[in-house]
Amino acid sequence: MADETETNEAETPAPEASAPEAEAPTPEAEAEAPAPEAEAEAPAPEAEAEAPVAEEPSEPAAEAEAPVEDAPPIVPLTAKERKEKIRQEKIAKAGVKPQRSAQERQSERDETRAAKAKARSRRRQQERAKYQAAEHDTSQTPPREHVTGSKQTRQGVVVSDRAEKTITVRIDISRQHRKYKKIVRSSMTLHAHDASNDANIGDTVTVQECRPLSATKRWRLVEVVERAK
Repeated sequence: MADETETNEAETPAPEASAPEAEAPTPEAEAEAPAPEAEAEAPAPEAEAEAPVAEEPSEPAAEAEAPVEDAPPIVPLTAKERKEKIRQEKIAKAGVKPQRSAQERQSERDETRAAKAKARSRRRQQERAKYQAAEHDTSQTPPREHVTGSKQTRQGVVVSDRAEKTITVRIDISRQHRKYKKIVRSSMTLHAHDASNDANIGDTVTVQECRPLSATKRWRLVEVVERAK
């Protein structure tokens, strides 16, 4: 029994020494250490300057917002109206002018014609003023006189002189074919004016074109080249 008691006493730990009492702070340490409550309560001057001023409470949102009017009801489009809308969108996207009525097209034509008429009138006035100024200016070259073109002449054989002051002349034509290079001969007849009835059948004559003298006469006798034998 004595041995068990000794073993128990050896196993039980010795009681810990009580913690030393906190040392009393000295008066100098108390003066140096700032009070935590004072630091927490006193805000820094910079923080006071940067702190935003509290705004006044705005009016309630319900009063600020205007009452929303009821939206008009959406009317569904018919199949025809839907197709027409799609077609108009394609036309606008392609840059093609939309279809216009007959009155709109006619009004546009009238405006275009009026603009062109004004431009013509203005151009003619400028040309007239330029021409009048050129007439009084002697330094410019005078206008060229009107000269008629050269008149054609033909030589043929008289085949008829029965009409009064009129002969019928046959003109023989010989030319080479363009493709086959063969000489092609043809003839044509024309009526010429013979004021003195000088030419007879079989004479070789020269005729010259002139103004219309009758329904069929556009030529005039110039001379008789060779008399008929």
